[in-house]
Amino acid sequence: MNPTNESAGQRRLECPFAKLHPSQLVKDDTHFMALAFNQAVEAWRIDEVPIGAVIVKDGAVIAAAHNAVESLNDPTAHAEILAITQAARHIGNWRLNECTLYVTKEPCPMCAGATIMSRLGRVVYAWGDPKMGCMGGATATHELPKLNHRVSVTRGVMEEECRSILQAYFAMKRAFAKSDAPASEDPAQEAP
Repeated sequence: MNPTNESAGQRRLECPFAKLHPSQLVKDDTHFMALAFNQAVEAWRIDEVPIGAVIVKDGAVIAAAHNAVESLNDPTAHAEILAITQAARHIGNWRLNECTLYVTKEPCPMCAGATIMSRLGRVVYAWGDPKMGCMGGATATHELPKLNHRVSVTRGVMEEECRSILQAYFAMKRAFAKSDAPASEDPAQEAP
């Protein structure tokens, strides 16, 4: 089975994870994290690291984004940064005090800093990152004692689903890299 679909000149990857269809009757943390998960599915389909984010104000989604580092050739095009920019434009103010960011993986140092600088009221993330996470994983940037803004953090919403999509994506990338590796030049390793 070929996991790519290259129609209209754009490389698209088949994503084995289906989009979720959360109930519109209960708009809780799980509901909004499911929408962030759907953004991660979209990221996978265009061969971006599958991390998704949505920002909610007064129970309504005002921004939705996924990683776009490769497609934009921009190392700052993380889901969180793109969603924060959209949300600020939507409300006409860079201060997002009354907003909640839902993201499928713990924010990195850059994104954790952006949550503080944008004055987000709350961040909800699915899966912690012990190596690069800066909202409780590797460190807790939002808890620095001299900060003039405190971001409330909730961890673990839809953790299993969001961890699974990331792990599967990187397993697929490693398998592709291994299958694309050049054949050995050692004649002793070649079959007769």
